[in-house]
Amino acid sequence: MSETSVGGIGTAAARNDVLKSFGRFAGGFWRGPTARVAFWLTFGLAACLFFKLLVDLGLNKWNRWFFDALERRDTGNAALAAFAFPILCLCVAAVGVGIVRYRETFQVRWREWCTAQLLDRWLGRQRFYRMRVSQRGMANPEYRISDDVRMATEPLADFAIGLFTAVLTASTFVVILWKVGGGLDVTIGDTPLHIPAFMVIGAIVYGVIVSAAMPIIGGQLSGAAAAKNEAEAKFRFEMIKMRENAEAIVLTQGEGHARQKLGQTYTALALSWMRVVQLHARITWLTNGNSAMVPVFPLVLAAPKYLAGELSLGEVMQLASAFVQVQIAIAWLVDNYSRLAEWFASAKRIVELIDALDRSEGNEMEGVPLISRPPNEDAAVALEGLRLTRPTGEVVIARAEARFVPGDRVCVSGAAGVGKSILLRAIAGLWLWGDGRICVPASRPTAYVAANPILQSGRLSEVLSFPDGLDAHSTLHCLRALEICGAPHLAERLDAVDNWEQVLSASEKQRVALARLIVTQPHLVLLEDALSCFGAAEQIALFDLLATHLPRSILITSGGAAGLADLHSRRFVLERNEAGEVHLIEPGADLNGARENLSVSGVYK
Repeated sequence: MSETSVGGIGTAAARNDVLKSFGRFAGGFWRGPTARVAFWLTFGLAACLFFKLLVDLGLNKWNRWFFDALERRDTGNAALAAFAFPILCLCVAAVGVGIVRYRETFQVRWREWCTAQLLDRWLGRQRFYRMRVSQRGMANPEYRISDDVRMATEPLADFAIGLFTAVLTASTFVVILWKVGGGLDVTIGDTPLHIPAFMVIGAIVYGVIVSAAMPIIGGQLSGAAAAKNEAEAKFRFEMIKMRENAEAIVLTQGEGHARQKLGQTYTALALSWMRVVQLHARITWLTNGNSAMVPVFPLVLAAPKYLAGELSLGEVMQLASAFVQVQIAIAWLVDNYSRLAEWFASAKRIVELIDALDRSEGNEMEGVPLISRPPNEDAAVALEGLRLTRPTGEVVIARAEARFVPGDRVCVSGAAGVGKSILLRAIAGLWLWGDGRICVPASRPTAYVAANPILQSGRLSEVLSFPDGLDAHSTLHCLRALEICGAPHLAERLDAVDNWEQVLSASEKQRVALARLIVTQPHLVLLEDALSCFGAAEQIALFDLLATHLPRSILITSGGAAGLADLHSRRFVLERNEAGEVHLIEPGADLNGARENLSVSGVYK
């Protein structure tokens, strides 16, 4: 096969890579714990397809039996064939039911497995977050997991059924064409000519011509389908983003700009769809013409032998039925080319997602090193040889060495813009770029609370219990936490469902976020200006309450009123030295040994 671009889907090598990669991924359904179910459904479906072939053969023979009886005016056999026909119909229906049950169950189970695998890979080890913050993150991974998995598994099951049936049907009904049709004697000029198995030759030539024409006419459909799917995902993403930023749009009266942007996105989507429509129209010339020609063509081929008395009417109808079945098998590509193009586009997008997930797993992102986060064997949190950078590689904090144990109350201070927020986000796992290690206890929960806390929509009790789940904490526990944090007026709304980020004031959101800490008791709590809505006295009172009700938690804070630092057991400062490097320093600690391991640039030797 030529290594040129065909059908808008890249070179033959690129197409083969996609097929192999998708096969390795989706083929896992037949391995491991799901192998038994997968093979049971596969073999059950194959058995139904074999029975369908037997029923089709029965219908083919019934055609000859019935029409021969009509031609001979044999009332007995015609009546017997008429009585037998309902039995054949019942068999057809039973086999159809079996195929539908096995096929659709197989599709659901296969899609369920593929979706679970992708969700595990996407959500595992924060890959979904890494992909979002990457400078060249994968576009719309959620669309690929939801829609593309469906469009890459459901049609593929139908394709496998169609191809399997096509092979069985072609091999079976070609024999009928050969035996019943026989040869054809024609005279060209004065030369007699014998054409053996003329119906077989006619069926093959006709099928090959139609099948070969399909890639030529609709070769660009796969690339157009991929572009259309991407445009659909982008339009959906823009609408979701508009909904999430509804308040900001209204406050700035930006509805016109938002509508214009959505209009531009939909215009691009419409253009992509129109390209697909044009290609579908081109393909329809062939498919509709073929559907009109197939029933008539075998009658034309068999007419000379019928008029010569060499074939009975029943044999002509049997040949016509067999010819149609062979054409269905040979022209399988014609009937499914559009769906094959759609399927390949979806399979390609899934392979791209898998590749992106694999790339987000390494020690680098877009060439910039990433912080290592090995699990700690004890309950301490350790910063070992830590250096934090921006995604561009620019150094933010040249060195941070520290160890925090349960019960520590740690205050991180420093000048504005020195990197306090970045340090806390790195400890929480939200900042990925840099060298060194952040060792956190395995399976110990961490909570990060910013000045504008993120609160989920739903019942307020579920918000307070997140991420443990509503059943993990009692209603009394949630009510007590709200009272401790100064929000008893929210108790009556504990079972209310709302968008809490929008309906609560800034101070109420901070109180709810603090109450959630008391309910869930995380091992590590990172507070970034989490008390900024309150006055100095209230900040001190709230932090004192928090420290009292989280006695075994590690509390690390940045920002806050003067005097808040006095409630902390340890104090760290981010200082910029003469070389312009920022170091994390614990006043009173001996830093001489640490500084010996630094080069002039602040990079570890």
